[in-house]
Amino acid sequence: MKAAQLTHYDARDLRAIEVTGHMDANESMFFARQLEYIRPQAYQMTRVALSALTLFPISTDIPAGAKSHTYRMWDTVGMAKIISNYADDLPRAGVFAKEFTGYIRSIGISYGYTVQDIRAAQFAGVNLDTAEQAAAKRGHDETINKIAWNGDATANLPGFLSNANISAVTVPADGTGSSKTFATKTPDQILRDLNSLVNSVITQSKGIHRPNQLWMPLEQYTYINSTIRGSMSDATILEVFTRSNPGIKVIPVIELDGAGTAGADVMVALENNRENWRLEIPMAFLQHPPQLTNLEYTIPCESRCGGVIIPFPLAFAKGEGY
Repeated sequence: MKAAQLTHYDARDLRAIEVTGHMDANESMFFARQLEYIRPQAYQMTRVALSALTLFPISTDIPAGAKSHTYRMWDTVGMAKIISNYADDLPRAGVFAKEFTGYIRSIGISYGYTVQDIRAAQFAGVNLDTAEQAAAKRGHDETINKIAWNGDATANLPGFLSNANISAVTVPADGTGSSKTFATKTPDQILRDLNSLVNSVITQSKGIHRPNQLWMPLEQYTYINSTIRGSMSDATILEVFTRSNPGIKVIPVIELDGAGTAGADVMVALENNRENWRLEIPMAFLQHPPQLTNLEYTIPCESRCGGVIIPFPLAFAKGEGY
């Protein structure tokens, strides 16, 4: 196979191997083709979902080379009034903005294959084992997921649950033994708690924001999805709630299990769209050409992350103790 017949990534990787390595041409071409096979495998793993990468709006607008970024939260001021003829004291309307600055940090990980791994795979006529690469991608995504939910104080990266501007809703402790948990409450009390969380977003924002999602831990989700409201009904608590709130999707989120104060479970009602918030990822997971160190080819991987930005915190409300 001639170099001109290789794909863009094959040609780049093959040149890197030929410049830095000592494999013969057949082994070099084999490894280059294997890297093309391995890359898509990173996005085909079947593992426990990392919710931030699927639930959070992701923004890639910031250039990857930026070290910081500034966003503005706009608001308007001014109210009209009744005036007389030839009035010269018309009230002024205006627009003002608050500026907030955040940092962009690099996240790195790597994986590799020994020269003998490559020879053995070529000899056997099989693809290289993707376990190392899958582990690297998983480790990277877990770090992004952790930052997205909880932030990183050392790196000055804000997270969702650690955002102090999100309103906290007090959960009534009127279950058995003055408990807040669903298991100790009646179906009607549970429905009250769910509606209270949802309605708090509407009331605190003066109707500007209307929730379209309700997140809860898996245990609470399965409970309301399997518990009948009462002896006179065959509908579950979840069915009753969704019927009265047709625009709200209830989603189980593993990361909310024990995410509150002293390990309390958390629920969140939100208007989920990119205007209200976003996870800043200026550069997605990137795998660099292989680098030969002794008898191992290491593939460095990196991305850039700016944490979670919430310009409109009134679009969210959370409660603890369910």
